[in-house]
Amino acid sequence: MNKVELVEAMAKETGLSKKDTEAALKAFLKVCETELSNGNPISLIGFGTFDISNRSERKGRNPLTGAEITIPASKSVKFKPGKALKEKVNK
Repeated sequence: MNKVELVEAMAKETGLSKKDTEAALKAFLKVCETELSNGNPISLIGFGTFDISNRSERKGRNPLTGAEITIPASKSVKFKPGKALKEKVNK
């Protein structure tokens, strides 16, 4: 499902216009980006939790040359599904 299909499905589910639904989705995504970039997790009870994971610097290899490279430390967004979502998906 892409963004257009998601907006259509949400509009149908809520009875809102596609324009209002897209605005709500954009606002949700903006708030998520802001909070996660500030290091704050987002917990949606029953759905799951978005959190930041820190990756330390590590050694790797360039697949073309085989030369050893240093992969810099970085942050990554992780999603942990909630119990209700797990149960729904596994039915």
